[in-house]
Amino acid sequence: MGSNFGYHRPAGCHNASRNDLSGNRDSVRDRMERVCSVKNDSIHLKRRVGLYSGVALIVGTMIGSGIFVSPSGLLVRTGSIGLSLIIWFLCGVISLLGALAYAELGTMNPSSGAEYVYFMDAFGSFSAYMFSWTSALILKPSQIAIICLSFAEYVVEYFTTGCEISENSVKMISVITILALLYINCYSVQLATSVQNVFTAGKLIAIALIICGGTYGLLLGKTKNLNNMFRHSTTSYGDIATAFYSGLWAYDGWNNLNYATEEIKNPSVNIPRAIFISIPLVTSCYVLINISYLTVMTPDEMIASEAVAVTFGKRVLGMMAWLMSLTVVISTFGSANGTVFAAGRLLFAAGREGHMLEVLSHVHIRSLTPTPGLIFTAIIAILMVLSGSIYSLIDFFSFTAWIFYGGAMIALLVMRYTKPNARRPYKVPLVIPILVLIVSMYLTIAPIIDKPQIEYLYTMIFLLIGVVFYIPFVKHQYTPAFIKPMTTYLQILLEVTPTTIPIHEIEIPI
Repeated sequence: MGSNFGYHRPAGCHNASRNDLSGNRDSVRDRMERVCSVKNDSIHLKRRVGLYSGVALIVGTMIGSGIFVSPSGLLVRTGSIGLSLIIWFLCGVISLLGALAYAELGTMNPSSGAEYVYFMDAFGSFSAYMFSWTSALILKPSQIAIICLSFAEYVVEYFTTGCEISENSVKMISVITILALLYINCYSVQLATSVQNVFTAGKLIAIALIICGGTYGLLLGKTKNLNNMFRHSTTSYGDIATAFYSGLWAYDGWNNLNYATEEIKNPSVNIPRAIFISIPLVTSCYVLINISYLTVMTPDEMIASEAVAVTFGKRVLGMMAWLMSLTVVISTFGSANGTVFAAGRLLFAAGREGHMLEVLSHVHIRSLTPTPGLIFTAIIAILMVLSGSIYSLIDFFSFTAWIFYGGAMIALLVMRYTKPNARRPYKVPLVIPILVLIVSMYLTIAPIIDKPQIEYLYTMIFLLIGVVFYIPFVKHQYTPAFIKPMTTYLQILLEVTPTTIPIHEIEIPI
């Protein structure tokens, strides 16, 4: 693509024999030949994610901290129960439409990386780089940070009932959680997807408990809080847009399957199927959960509660309320795991194209996981945990994310014109990407006009900084002198290799 942000073979390398290596130290080639049964095989991602795991990845990522944190913020911004329920439903519809548009993009180009790949196809190097820059340093790390902070709050709440929650304890547990998720996702794809499958089942149990409790309350006639549902509804378009931020944050993850397209079995079939199964399921759950909350809590009580699900559990389950806290902890951990899984694949794709450090596109020689990309994302997420709060990060994330979601819709429309004969195993009506594009424009413009916040300015400044980095390092292919020895060192330390080099041709650093 004409881009070269440190893309190279390691400096100081040569084709060495095993006898060149001193002592009992294994050579890189020795380790790799133990991985593959055929000497001229090459290192690449394997297709190990089936339909069930694909559904679990979407559901497991979408149902995380959002439904247990966002109801309060969304209710504050809408002003009424009725409007909040409508927005919860519309957020599900928007997510489904967006995911269907992504299904066309993902089956048209079955490469990992989601928006990054689609921007490269439709607009070229610069737009793809800008997405990878923003997503690698803002979107994915902030998403992980938000979920892990929510996870830590519920863990602390679980063990310190009735005591004041320590902010330092929450942040420490968040950091430990990120490190645990990093280990899981670096160890193997099978372990990461197995964790996702198990924890998705756990969170569905949590949701079932809430919905069954709410249904029981409705049968007992506890409908008082559902009367006059639209009283005090807001008329501010800015408040409605930020209410969508809270709701869409809870649904975010609908595009995560596209980040791992190269690892999906039969992607042209399983991506659309996974979307049609998972997103309507999540939408139904979210609407029913909010109704269930209102059978035992007034709107004011929901707003005052920092852990809505825990408050619900105390009132419905009594002495078994601890079970609700436990299942919420399981839910948020599973969501964070799915987000970490997707984040590593984005950096893998960007590094492979030369838009990020080349070492970020390397995979581990035994586990075949994008270890450097996962480690890089975890470091940024930890820094965000130590410096941010949940609600400021949600607004920051949502505003930035919907800029690029809209860009993906434009990419689809552009490629319908520029690549009319391209193979499209799955094709959506044009009205779908157009509607999602209109929504994305509203969500990015309305809050700036109505209630500008400093987070929006930070996003714009960060995008400008990305342009500054693009000119020397990507456009003019300048590689600082320290990059080559650093890449060589990291290859040896992390036992990683590029995915495009056959094993028998790998040059061994000694």
